[in-house]
Amino acid sequence: MSNSALVGNAGVISVDGSAVAEVRNYSIEITADTIETTTMGGANSGRTYVKGLSTFSGTADVYWDADHFTTVDLDGLVNGAVGASSVALIVYPEGTGANWNGNIIITGYSITASMDGLIEASVSFQGDGQLTYTAS
Repeated sequence: MSNSALVGNAGVISVDGSAVAEVRNYSIEITADTIETTTMGGANSGRTYVKGLSTFSGTADVYWDADHFTTVDLDGLVNGAVGASSVALIVYPEGTGANWNGNIIITGYSITASMDGLIEASVSFQGDGQLTYTAS
């Protein structure tokens, strides 16, 4: 592993300008459509494509805490934000500096509990526009 490798334990997620409390993990997936350009009668027997529109989506898992509903963080926002459009997302993989940023629509929120663990919440989101990476 090189010295430029990042560790996940310093990451911070900000939603609408407020840091999300109790983050356990997050995942972001960036995808792009492909549009077929293959034509009949060509010498090439393989299909050909060009890049289409891109999108991103993801999830974040947090420890659920009733106090979160009185502060401005992801749990508190989710009460009125499921389905709301253009919620600002910034993910700092090392706490500050370089980040991914874009707008999201929060598409789901679930709470999970087990008898031998803490109550956790999972939030899913869909990108609303382009995800941008800003180097520090």
